[in-house]
Amino acid sequence: MKIEQLTHIDDAVLKAFQKLIPQLTGNPERYPTREELEKLIQSENTMVFVAKENDEILGTVTLALYQIPSGTKAWIEDVVVDESARGIGVSVALMKHALDAARNIGVEKVDLTSQPFRVAANNLYVKLGFELRETNVYRYKFDSVAR
Repeated sequence: MKIEQLTHIDDAVLKAFQKLIPQLTGNPERYPTREELEKLIQSENTMVFVAKENDEILGTVTLALYQIPSGTKAWIEDVVVDESARGIGVSVALMKHALDAARNIGVEKVDLTSQPFRVAANNLYVKLGFELRETNVYRYKFDSVAR
């Protein structure tokens, strides 16, 4: 298995994300467009990694970077491994690669969130050294009506 940062979007990448993201979100009708993926990989603030075997994308993780007065920090987002490739270490390899990338660019802290019902994912994060934080996470949703 090989982990690499996405640097271009081709039909194989687009097809992989059309398959993977609905597995993460549970919404088969919402996955990134080619334009959204292009914008994502061109951003200085995101790094998208994929796990490949025999040129097939098995999973992905996104490292979102941000600079604030208290330092350089990052979030890990959209960790998803294709259901056919689960249980063989793909998520561990992706997570370790993302953490190494964050460390190498001077990130001080990496955060992530995971819903409690995702037992395997939560166990993985603890195994990798993440600590459960005592904090509240709030979300403000904008309505979908254009302003």
